[in-house]
Amino acid sequence: MTDRGSLVLGVLCGAVAGALWGLVFLAPELARAFGPLELTIGRYLAYGLISAALIAPRWRSLAPMLGSGEWRALGWLALLGNTLYYILLAGSVQLGGAAVTALVIGFLPVLVTIAGSRARDAVPLARLAPSLLLCVAGAACIGGQALFLPSTRPAGAQLAGLLCAIGALASWGAYAVYNNHLLARLKTISSHDWSLLTGIATGAQSVLLIPLALLLGARSHGAGDWALLAAVSAGVAVFASILGNALWNRMSRLLPLTLSGQMITFETLFALLYVFAWEHRGPTALEALAFVLVVASVVTCVAAHRRPGPSFAPRPRPSS
Repeated sequence: MTDRGSLVLGVLCGAVAGALWGLVFLAPELARAFGPLELTIGRYLAYGLISAALIAPRWRSLAPMLGSGEWRALGWLALLGNTLYYILLAGSVQLGGAAVTALVIGFLPVLVTIAGSRARDAVPLARLAPSLLLCVAGAACIGGQALFLPSTRPAGAQLAGLLCAIGALASWGAYAVYNNHLLARLKTISSHDWSLLTGIATGAQSVLLIPLALLLGARSHGAGDWALLAAVSAGVAVFASILGNALWNRMSRLLPLTLSGQMITFETLFALLYVFAWEHRGPTALEALAFVLVVASVVTCVAAHRRPGPSFAPRPRPSS
């Protein structure tokens, strides 16, 4: 169980992290002239450069804590949680459509929660079953609305999109579990610094993607398009990557993995809210039902982790 103070602060950090991560879904709309690979490079190159600038004043005291093992771990985290995940996610949307992608990625909380249930002193999976079922139902509603509409995509493309979505699901699920394990072990490095170090590793990986983008033949763009990409990349890097990741890392140190997995649902909720605002519309009936189910999923998961209050046994009656 988790004490009330850590529970409230952890859920708050998870909710704000989800609100910041949800902004990522607007980036392709704001910079429509660029493809997923270019957006990935722009976002993570900015993340790396800003992270390096922010961590520079503390580098001398931080460097002795980082050996080759820590840098290898940061490289894997950058690949699983950022670079590979984002490329697979974008590929899934382009090949299979947003509906299939949302449906598959909606199972992330379930995957992470089940993985966390194997830890010592974890809340039994049976107590988490109502929350997991509500989460699955919410994910089905999010993707179900468009999933059964007629599709003009070839069957091969839809299958490739589904495989990309499953790959993205596995990639970020592995990141969440591995990152949680490392944060529990590396007590001397703050959550914010760990986020910045992950940013440096991710920025280095984005540089390696530049030759691939050139090889695939990037389209020519005007100065205004490049300025817009730079602004969007910097904004997403600061708010989603640096602040969002720092809050997620803080949450990971406060909450058990069985509960932190459910916090991923806030990203989906806020992403939908931002999409509604962007499209100037309200939710459909299925989307509104998904909201209710996902919120209920988080609430029931929090309740399952709440430490029971002190119980008071009735006073014995005086003997006559």
